[in-house]
Amino acid sequence: MDTTTHEPAAGNRKRLALLTLGAIGVVYGDIGTSPLYAFREALAQCADDGITRGEILGVLSLALWALIIVVTVKYVLFLSRADNNGEGGVLSLMALARRATQGKWPIVVVLGAMGAALFFGDAIITPALSVLSAVEGLRTVPGFQQVMTSPVVLMLTAAILIGLFAIQSRGTASVASLFGPVCAVWFVTLAGLGVWHIMDAPKVLLAFNPLYAVDFLAGHGVAGLFVLGAVFLTVTGAEALIADMGHFGRLPIQIGWLSFVWPALSLNYLGQGALALSGQRAAEAAGQPFANADWFFLMAPDSLRAPLVILATLATIIASQAVITGAYSLTQQAIALGLLPRLTIRQTSAAQIGQIYIPLVNWLLLLGVLILVGTFRSSSAMAAAYGIAVTGTMVVTTCLAFIIVWRAWGWTIELAVLFIAPFLIIDLIFFGANILRVAEGGWVPLMVASAMALIIFTWMRGRRTALRRSGENGVAMEEVAKALSRHPPVLVDGVAVFLTSDTAYAPSALLHNLKHNKALHRTNLILAVRTAEAPHIVPGKRLEVQRIDEHFVRATLHYGYMDVIDVPSDLGREEGLLAQRGGTSFFVGRNAIRRASRPVLPGWMTMLYAFLHRNSADPVVWFNIPANRVVELGSQVEL
Repeated sequence: MDTTTHEPAAGNRKRLALLTLGAIGVVYGDIGTSPLYAFREALAQCADDGITRGEILGVLSLALWALIIVVTVKYVLFLSRADNNGEGGVLSLMALARRATQGKWPIVVVLGAMGAALFFGDAIITPALSVLSAVEGLRTVPGFQQVMTSPVVLMLTAAILIGLFAIQSRGTASVASLFGPVCAVWFVTLAGLGVWHIMDAPKVLLAFNPLYAVDFLAGHGVAGLFVLGAVFLTVTGAEALIADMGHFGRLPIQIGWLSFVWPALSLNYLGQGALALSGQRAAEAAGQPFANADWFFLMAPDSLRAPLVILATLATIIASQAVITGAYSLTQQAIALGLLPRLTIRQTSAAQIGQIYIPLVNWLLLLGVLILVGTFRSSSAMAAAYGIAVTGTMVVTTCLAFIIVWRAWGWTIELAVLFIAPFLIIDLIFFGANILRVAEGGWVPLMVASAMALIIFTWMRGRRTALRRSGENGVAMEEVAKALSRHPPVLVDGVAVFLTSDTAYAPSALLHNLKHNKALHRTNLILAVRTAEAPHIVPGKRLEVQRIDEHFVRATLHYGYMDVIDVPSDLGREEGLLAQRGGTSFFVGRNAIRRASRPVLPGWMTMLYAFLHRNSADPVVWFNIPANRVVELGSQVEL
């Protein structure tokens, strides 16, 4: 009796502990490396006329309350509950909001596209900044100051980043088990260093008083906004808390943050503040000016500095890996939701569906990362570029959350506004503070996000226009079926599957086949593949079938935006559909985009859409259809 009662609970506790450890390794890698540079960069914004005790406590208070309000309250306690069947992230929120508004609010898609575009701007900065800041720590190791010149630091950083991106095609399943333990050691180290130095200046605990943050902002004017923009570096990576919910679940992420990560980060920032207070007091006693420094690495004694740099480098590699895989997942979702053209996606693990590799995204990210490292050449110069993309994404997330609590959760609009407004005001303040740093480097994520937004907009508008033009020139499927029943062509054995985007009209491949081969299969399946606004669709509920007549069947396959598409397998679940004499052939239409004599799109947009369409992934591979069973027939669409 006791065994059956307690064993499941023990098993659940063990599974929860493993998921929490995994979340610590993947979800918190980005925000966990912020202590390397966040406090230093925030303090640097008020260092021109010397750093005072009040400024140290004010900056530290801003950092601590940013962690409390933005990460703990907004993301961990609130947004983690706004999930789409367990999945989180900006596109999952978009899908949930679009479902709640029945797809009638274009602003929902606009917000989702903006969030996705801004994420890619963030994705090239995180690896560059985090790895570069860790390698720069070698300069604090005794005996390395002269050796670690700027070219050496840049070369070592580039070598680490190239190696990291080069191994992506092999998958991360073999090393992912190390992420959790390494990050656990990292956070224990953060907490230990913090506690050690808090003892040197216990007054640093006064920073928990929010009045220090308020007084600092009130007394520094515009300069305070620059500091606020740098303070935001403490919460970069918070989006990962909801983006990775599908992998670990809400509870492990909440437990990991509340019981382990948040205390470790807070203790480390307090330790850095205490070290700065001690340094400021000593400089004041000696009558010398107090200079800002690399506070994180100075917390470690000289003998442990080198091991700390190695551990920090490992932590930044893990943080970079989390962003890279996040870019793959976001791209996969964007493709499924129709925001981007199909790209080649490779599964890197037979056991985990989420383990994917997208070659084009990988090498474009690496190119962007290396350009950033070579252009800015230091983590301090690059830090200004970091906040805009993240704050922009947070504003988008909050706006989508408002739509969800109002339309999906059924709150009154007054209650929804009252609840969401404080979060949105804080996000907008942080966004405004970071906008001030556009000239210093903030233009980088904005440029990347603008390019991605242009691609998304062009693809969505071009695809919608192409579908409309095809429909204008199309023939209703019922009319074709009736005409063929009156004048039947030669019938051949087997099943023909015609892939189309609109089952109401006869696919161009069907019409071309009739025109040139003058033959018809005994069973013809007019098939559309749709992506639902849910992450997963149960395999048994994916297929909808409607018979038109004895030779034609209309069918729709529904997939979640995180499902792996396998058309033959899912069609095979319908008994008797494909199991016929003569086998099954798949007919795929290849549309060539041409500029019409009376264009419906601007010339540049038609050219860009044609380029994206021409270079999208092979639909045969995308739908997982065996190549030896495919017949391709081409047609033209004039835009």
